[in-house]
Amino acid sequence: MTLDHDSLRAEALALTAAWCRIPSVRGDRQALAAQVEAIRSWLIGRLGAEIVAIASPTGGAPVIHARLDVGAAHTVILYNMYDVMPADPLGWSVPPFTGGDVVLDGVGPAFVARGAENNKGPLAGMLCALASLRDAGLLRVNVEILVEGEEESGSAGLRAYLADPDCRVRPARSALFPSFCEYGGGPARIYLGFSGIAKGAISARGGAWGGPQRAIHSSNAPWIANPASRLVEALGLFGTAPTGALGHIALDAEAAAIVDTLAETFDPAAELRFRHTQTFSLAGTPRALLTHVLTTASGSLSSLSTEPSDADGVIPQAAHARFELRAPPGLDPGALLGAYRTRLDRARLDGIEITLDDCYAGHRFGGTADGVAALAEAYRDAPLPPQTWPWAIGAAPAYAFAPHADSFLLAGLGRGGNAHGIDEFLALDGYGRFLLSLTRWLGAMAD
Repeated sequence: MTLDHDSLRAEALALTAAWCRIPSVRGDRQALAAQVEAIRSWLIGRLGAEIVAIASPTGGAPVIHARLDVGAAHTVILYNMYDVMPADPLGWSVPPFTGGDVVLDGVGPAFVARGAENNKGPLAGMLCALASLRDAGLLRVNVEILVEGEEESGSAGLRAYLADPDCRVRPARSALFPSFCEYGGGPARIYLGFSGIAKGAISARGGAWGGPQRAIHSSNAPWIANPASRLVEALGLFGTAPTGALGHIALDAEAAAIVDTLAETFDPAAELRFRHTQTFSLAGTPRALLTHVLTTASGSLSSLSTEPSDADGVIPQAAHARFELRAPPGLDPGALLGAYRTRLDRARLDGIEITLDDCYAGHRFGGTADGVAALAEAYRDAPLPPQTWPWAIGAAPAYAFAPHADSFLLAGLGRGGNAHGIDEFLALDGYGRFLLSLTRWLGAMAD
């Protein structure tokens, strides 16, 4: 028996649309619970999977652990996520939590909704691919399924679940995070690891050091310190402008060889278009750009605010900066934050508070790790030759999977875009390629 790829694509798109209508945003406990129930019901009713656990080790959105045991010799882990970022309907072609088909400039026919790319489209496709393989009697590998609802806020529950000495995840050859990896419509990418991250807030609040403890008239500026000015001073020590660079690593021999090969096909102009940016912060060859972005730890500021917000003619009582500190494997984000705290102390910048929401280190796997070679089969129909990166510049808790699998890989054909932004989309002409790449990887992992 062979797969009916048209039926698989139609089912996966319908499931994507249905799940994108559930606004499973962080903090919306009712919507998150509805999404968990929708996934649980589908896993049992359509996939016939065993629910191993629905657990909340840290009290947040649950981790769903399911299993398909077909009595095979090998096991893999498929991981994905059901939480999404908030979305204001302003500027969208369709309401973000309704979704719909839209023809996008430079992309063509696409399904637009919050979660279409990140990551309900890949999640629905992942599960429907498993169901189709099972229906056709073609699933020849056991599958541990892990779906979490805290990826956008640090994956604390998943990390705790995987770290439990009694964790029921079975040892696996490889763990795969299926995603649309034809970024910007360019060559599909394979990531052999992930950066680490620390995220939180840097704040200045009026107190013993100076500054008012409630907002006062700005005419007091000559003799009363401003917490917003103190915060600006502290942020000047956070990292080197304009990118917030905090440290660097050197590429080892294997990573350097991967970057040498990657640089041969890397297109800086295409990358800028994909990032909606006109120029990089530094000049250099493709290899120099790649080496810099892969080896540099940076502190990025995502928002600045004061208390009260949007005030006029006052000295505020507090000022806050949200940050994300990303570091390549080999640099500990927690240690970099500690070094920043030391710089603040040496500068005698009292009144600065650092609130840490989450922190974990990066992790990488080698180019010969189990599961990597199978991606050559998975990417056989890629429109362009794929690119291998030694690790992603984005963060994911790869280290948490390392005790359970020989690799943790982000991969998949297909194109999406505008994650976290307006008109988040999955390109309809690439969705079939995504599903095919996943079924081929599962087949290769059975051999």
